[in-house]
Amino acid sequence: MRLLLDAEDTAVIRQTAEALTRVGTVTAIRLVALAVAEADDNQADWLQTGVHDALAGPGGVPDIAAACKKLARDPEEAVRRRAADISAWADDPRY
Repeated sequence: MRLLLDAEDTAVIRQTAEALTRVGTVTAIRLVALAVAEADDNQADWLQTGVHDALAGPGGVPDIAAACKKLARDPEEAVRRRAADISAWADDPRY
């Protein structure tokens, strides 16, 4: 989580979010959702940018919507809410 919420280096936030999004597993997306839940506005912007970088990058990414759909049943409300945010980011027609 420290890499996803690094207050000193936003490049680390962006790159870690991108890497986890490229993995695309429920566990990886859950980590990003947890980070978004704990992030301040600046960190959240960089997390979103990292997700977008993965979606726009070459080779595509696994089905993020499927991982977010599974996270919609997560026991933690914060994860459910933030997974919905990530799903909306993934639905952006630019990606």
